[in-house]
Amino acid sequence: MAAVDTDAPEITEEQFVAEATEFLEANAKRKTERREFVWGQGPDNAALFEEIDREAERQELVAAKEWRAAKYDAGYGWITGPSELGGSGLPRKFERLWMQLEGQFDTPDGGFFGIGLGMVAPTILAHANPEVSSALLPQMYRADVVGCQLFSEPGAGSDLASLQMRADRDGEEWILNGQKVWTSGAHYSDVGEVIARTDFDLPKHQGLTGFIVDMDAPGVDVRPLRQMTGGANFNEVYFNDVRVLDSHRLGDVNQGWGVALTTLMNERASIGGGDAGGAGGFTKLAAMAQHFGVDDDALTRQKLMNVYTYGKVLSWSNQRTMDGLRAGRTPGPEMSLAKMGLTRQMGAMCDFVSDTLELRLVADTGEWGTFSWAGYVLGFPAMRIAGGSDEVMRNIVGERVLGLPKEPGIDTTSPFRELKVGTQRSE
Repeated sequence: MAAVDTDAPEITEEQFVAEATEFLEANAKRKTERREFVWGQGPDNAALFEEIDREAERQELVAAKEWRAAKYDAGYGWITGPSELGGSGLPRKFERLWMQLEGQFDTPDGGFFGIGLGMVAPTILAHANPEVSSALLPQMYRADVVGCQLFSEPGAGSDLASLQMRADRDGEEWILNGQKVWTSGAHYSDVGEVIARTDFDLPKHQGLTGFIVDMDAPGVDVRPLRQMTGGANFNEVYFNDVRVLDSHRLGDVNQGWGVALTTLMNERASIGGGDAGGAGGFTKLAAMAQHFGVDDDALTRQKLMNVYTYGKVLSWSNQRTMDGLRAGRTPGPEMSLAKMGLTRQMGAMCDFVSDTLELRLVADTGEWGTFSWAGYVLGFPAMRIAGGSDEVMRNIVGERVLGLPKEPGIDTTSPFRELKVGTQRSE
């Protein structure tokens, strides 16, 4: 299916499904029918982050790029995107139809592109120079270019407005110096969205500017960060006199906070729209309780129902978000609720498996469905921090959703250079 001609008759859902199914049948294999879950059968890996070596990851990335390029060329890579930028220009309902259809087939993992397409690309579309958008976005959606997000710093994580990485103007270029941390996918990304401080004499939220930086540019140094799970899914990135063209600036100079919020709201929508285990996860936990003979224990049953209840509320919240998107609304501060809902459900799952498995969680006895959950429990703290900590999310909900007064002691008026960095507690 080629990009849609705006003068051509509108494609019907039936036509779209028929053409998309034909493409999928010709290029992928249908998934085998999922068997009903039975305790002790099949793989028991429950790790939150997939821990694979860099060579295996590289091979998976190649396959994912090939698949994304094939579906983009067929018109399914950016279904809702503007036709003048290489998208298919169709309503969101067609994207939902595609996702339902693609889910029926075995295709390479598209997680490599989640940050680039879910967070960075929408920000480029909203804030970048039109020439940069028209050149970069088709390449990103075709996976010729992979993007990452460079926000957090050693002294500015959830309190992003305290970042100290600087960008100094030099004619038609900017020179970037500083450090970013917890950057997912930096080691395989081609471009990155970075927020830097361009004026230290303005208040913390007003002296920031966004840029799109070439991750292969001289002076960019990517180093892996080892996690307590044993893997290295994240990176720290150093910038040493990295030059960026002013044409690759996002938005106006010193107006980067609005750029950052565009990305953050899409990030929280993406994280909150995730699944801590879904119905399948609850089924596994219920089977775990039955297997270890604690399914009649009142406290265990209560903890299990907490997992179910939090998951159900999260699904309703996500449905509300999707309804808003269909109505044309952009993600706002309420996305923090979805992110908080996901981590609350995940925390309930950690509590349940820790109490049920006890020593089996930390000592590998070889018993199916036990020690593998250690990877989930150890990975969970990262989710409480990613995209803004739970504590900061509560501040955002209180102030920007409920309209409560700002937390006292947060200085948003003094020049940044006069602040004691690290003492600020909220966005």
